Amino acid sequence: MISLIILSHSKKIVEGIKELAYQMVKDTNIYAIGGSSDGTIGSDYNAMNDAVIDALSKGEVLVLFDLGSTVMTMQMVIDELEESEKEKIKIVDAALVEGSIQAAVDIEIGKDFSEIIKNLESLKLGKIQ
Repeated sequence: MISLIILSHSKKIVEGIKELAYQMVKDTNIYAIGGSSDGTIGSDYNAMNDAVIDALSKGEVLVLFDLGSTVMTMQMVIDELEESEKEKIKIVDAALVEGSIQAAVDIEIGKDFSEIIKNLESLKLGKIQ
């Protein structure tokens, strides 16, 4: 099973994207992680770590994000994983809303991990250098 983790500095943004995705899919695991633990704008290492651990227990994990520091926080989470776990997680540089919807639909219809990642290439924004 492939899970989708969407990251933003804003909880409202990821909750909205997740709500939108669930208008088109119903069985895809989507983790929406946004904002800091105190409810302000920011990134929450612990929430990301918890989502990654849970998602990896189900299979492969695709991560989409809004801005640079959210991906840096996720990279710190990934750096703590075992090598075998690192191989099952992929951060993708794509438009957050459109990429999340595309990925969720692709997961729902059963496309494989590499095919989903390839389909997101057209939505690349150059957020990761």
